[in-house]
Amino acid sequence: MVVFGRISQALLRSSLTQSRQLSASAAHGHGEQAARTWKILSFVVAVPGVTVCMLNVYLKMQAHAAHHVEPEFVPYSHLRIRSKRFPWGDGNKSLFHNSEMNALPDGYEGRSE
Repeated sequence: MVVFGRISQALLRSSLTQSRQLSASAAHGHGEQAARTWKILSFVVAVPGVTVCMLNVYLKMQAHAAHHVEPEFVPYSHLRIRSKRFPWGDGNKSLFHNSEMNALPDGYEGRSE
């Protein structure tokens, strides 16, 4: 039992010494230097990385849209059922309706097929 007490006291002393050393190093400007390093890394690595990713997605979207062919509208009876009108607009379009991608029960808007 005495040995356990001595070991726990030694561990406690070492942890106190470590915490004092950490707080002392922070007082000498180590925290400021680390914050400056992360700020520089954010502007030099993160911002250009996000910019390159955004450019890549934009260019791929443009290439996809250039050769995108819309499928022919087929008025299947089980799709686009309107048993009750929507409570907004003309009652025929869903809340997140996209006139280029979503067809109405009688076809796409502004196109005659």
